[in-house]
Amino acid sequence: MAEKKLYLLDAFALIYRAHFAFARNPRFNSKGMNTSAIFGFTNSLLEVLNNQKPTHIGVVFDTPGVGVREEIFTEYKANRDKMPEDIQKAIPYIKELLSALHIPIISLEGYEADDLMGTLAQKAEKLGFITYLMTPDKDFGQLVSANTFIYKPGRSGNPSQILGEKEVCEKFEIQHPKQLIDILGLWGDAVDNIPGIPGIGEKTAKKLIGIYGSVEELINNSHELKGKQKENVESFAEQGLLSKKLATIILDCPVDFNEKEFILSAPDKEKVIALLSELEFNRLSKRLLGEDVELKPSTPSTSGQMSLFGQTSDDEPIQEKEPNFKSLSDVNHNYRIVKTKAEHLELIAVLLKQEAVCFDTETTGLNPREDSII
Repeated sequence: MAEKKLYLLDAFALIYRAHFAFARNPRFNSKGMNTSAIFGFTNSLLEVLNNQKPTHIGVVFDTPGVGVREEIFTEYKANRDKMPEDIQKAIPYIKELLSALHIPIISLEGYEADDLMGTLAQKAEKLGFITYLMTPDKDFGQLVSANTFIYKPGRSGNPSQILGEKEVCEKFEIQHPKQLIDILGLWGDAVDNIPGIPGIGEKTAKKLIGIYGSVEELINNSHELKGKQKENVESFAEQGLLSKKLATIILDCPVDFNEKEFILSAPDKEKVIALLSELEFNRLSKRLLGEDVELKPSTPSTSGQMSLFGQTSDDEPIQEKEPNFKSLSDVNHNYRIVKTKAEHLELIAVLLKQEAVCFDTETTGLNPREDSII
């Protein structure tokens, strides 16, 4: 019997990661829409589809509003910034793409993606699945088991990692993955505004859990501690226990795992092509559909600036016909070195007034469909 491989993607973690990965050089289409989050998320999805060959797949979204944790701690996630407008605009396109690919979207009011993914992974494990949770979030380490793994996407040129029980325990210096909850209970989590116990960071949390095994046992044996650490553990014991509860991923969400609904199936080709055309992702069709397709070109930008400096080269349409090349000897030319910021800004102003601009780049090869800019 073939191995059943389920991949569950942490939607917002991957979307935010993609958006900020392009922060210094965002992608725009000719209409001026920032497509960074959509493009980055799609690439993460393609990494799974093409390289990992899942038999089953689902993408899990958080829902807005008050959840279980906010009910017990009103300050939970209170320090998070408002969602960037570009991400808000990207989400409907991402969901539309998932729908066109026939990939199920899972969300449930009152529960976070972590909780839904943990619950689904447990239920899938009972049905003989090997489950991979695609997320950069360290909290998921508590879910790892013999048949559930973290698929941590790579970044900055580093490859993706698959983390099992051995890797999680080594990273956090614990005996069992669930002890990560205790480390987070002491250490806290600034991103989620989980307070932890003052004065205890990652290194100290690892040491204390290595000695005492849990937050509860540390509190019970606080008399063995000294100085400010003893004072903090005793004074903030309830806060430590609350933090542990906030850091614990819920595994009994009211969500069903119907394996037939998660089967990876053929996409709706027409819908995918229409969406890629609108987004101007001209070179993703082969990776998504397995074949080159001719995408309807979008209306070019009238601003000049957006198409010149906003769009990266990865999805520019490639001219198949032989261009009419000229050499330097055919045209008047002069060289000028740009050394200062003022000269740089002046050059940009000049370039923006031109009808067309040519850039020479260093690349990994001479095949425009496959090679990358260095």
